[in-house]
Amino acid sequence: MADSKQFSYDGLFAKSAPAPRASGGAAKRGKYDFAVAYPDPDSIPFDGLMEGLKQGLDEEGRDLALYAPPQGYGPLREFITEKMARDRDIHVTPDDIVIGDGSGQPIHMLLEVLVDPGDVLLTDDFVYTGTLSQMRRFQGDIRGVETDGDGMVPDALESAIQQASGEGKKPKLIYLIPTFQNPQGWTMPLERRQAVLDISQKHGIPIMEDDCYVDLRYEGDDVASFHAMDDTNSVMYVASFSKIIAPGMRLGYLTAPPELLSRALAAKSGGSANYFASFAVHRYVTGHLDGHIEEINDIQRAKRDSMLAGLGENFGDKAEWSSPEGGLFLWLKMQEEADLLSIRDDVLDSHDVGYLPGPNFAPDGVSGRNCARLCFGYNTPDEIYDGIAALAQAFEQQGVL
Repeated sequence: MADSKQFSYDGLFAKSAPAPRASGGAAKRGKYDFAVAYPDPDSIPFDGLMEGLKQGLDEEGRDLALYAPPQGYGPLREFITEKMARDRDIHVTPDDIVIGDGSGQPIHMLLEVLVDPGDVLLTDDFVYTGTLSQMRRFQGDIRGVETDGDGMVPDALESAIQQASGEGKKPKLIYLIPTFQNPQGWTMPLERRQAVLDISQKHGIPIMEDDCYVDLRYEGDDVASFHAMDDTNSVMYVASFSKIIAPGMRLGYLTAPPELLSRALAAKSGGSANYFASFAVHRYVTGHLDGHIEEINDIQRAKRDSMLAGLGENFGDKAEWSSPEGGLFLWLKMQEEADLLSIRDDVLDSHDVGYLPGPNFAPDGVSGRNCARLCFGYNTPDEIYDGIAALAQAFEQQGVL
């Protein structure tokens, strides 16, 4: 056979194509896995989900032969509207809901229809890496806004908007995780939310509210959602079942004003969210979700307390950390000269402790080398306590504690 020249795709990739991502096996996980915000694996309601799936298949299984509506399974959308009205004072109809693959797909849909290359996107100074990745995918000009223990600082937001506008680049949106913020753990109080909302409305900049941790409250009182406080139709709202059921179910949801929702729906890829999973989740959450949330919050509260105790005993006054009222993680800050990024792999290899360093969450991709997100959702309380001790030992050996 004659030699054949191998085909090359050089020069064929779209200008908007993302940078390549390495393929291969899963990343190494530590015995003490503080890197990823997994929920507690032993509290996944396997029996309830199996019963719900069986009931759904018995009643509607033949519908799996059909292509489902792109907005998602109707009864689950109806349940979501009832939950949002009761828990978040958000009053919409099932037609105002789109179910997606986790919360990531709804965020992707919104960014796709709103963001052009170079558009200024405002976020917290450290924020969820998944959303940052998607903003970069659409070539947004991502700018972090200063935060404190109560969230985004209003004066800093005003300054960021004025600076961008002075460059002829009015910000396209403000992305916020106001409750149990990822990765910093704080919850924005009502007065701060109102101040941020007032600024956004004054400048005509919409807010994308990511509320996917709101059910995981271990103490304190709920704070009103931006969506409920807004009377101008300027807030998009995204949430998820991932942290209260399981990430592997891949079910989240979105609501937004009709003119935006219809555009986002047109950008939705893959048709309807998984009906098979939707059957199981819908039957389970109807009548069982409140009790399940109460159960998992008791479990996670103990884990949070164990991590806080371990930090207090092993890090003392040599570090600062948040003390979240809920969620799955806290934010650790070492002395300014510490470099937790450069030692991460060594710590994982030598002491079996995983964490994510600050630059993963920085809009500029480089800030916060002395910071780390520590997740307490997966390991047991005893493992968490031991893992924090191991982390302290590793940091001592690396000269950062």
